[in-house]
Amino acid sequence: MGSSKQPEVLWAQRSDKIYLTIALPDAKDVSVKCEVDGRFSFSAVGVDGQPFSFTLQLYSNIIPEGCKTKIGLRNILCSVQKEKKDWWKRLLKSDGKPAPYIKVDWNKWRDEDDVASDDDDDDDDLLNTGEDDGSSDDEGMLYLPDLEKARA
Repeated sequence: MGSSKQPEVLWAQRSDKIYLTIALPDAKDVSVKCEVDGRFSFSAVGVDGQPFSFTLQLYSNIIPEGCKTKIGLRNILCSVQKEKKDWWKRLLKSDGKPAPYIKVDWNKWRDEDDVASDDDDDDDDLLNTGEDDGSSDDEGMLYLPDLEKARA
């Protein structure tokens, strides 16, 4: 068994929380830990027994009790509550370029200027893993249907 790998991580934010989508199908033994100082640790075992893990030092403090995790078939969704309502300039504390496995989640992305739509986001909607397809097209959020379904 080699060392653990990093899964792809997509992130987006709202004024009060950060959304992290960890692309890891059929993950087992998922463990997510949020610490007050903004440390976010993840570990899981992938489909062929390959271990995955990473730790992010987030931009600012978070509320561990306000962190929720939802495990779907294709990915793991974490919503992390910020200690203070504030738009972060970036995801991580260090201002270097983030690791290549961290990417912006354009489907969930909102800018501070879109704040009008900030409060009507429903966590359950955003934490939807896209498997039960009750997808509502809320304010033109781009919904890309699964190609497998389209062909079926």
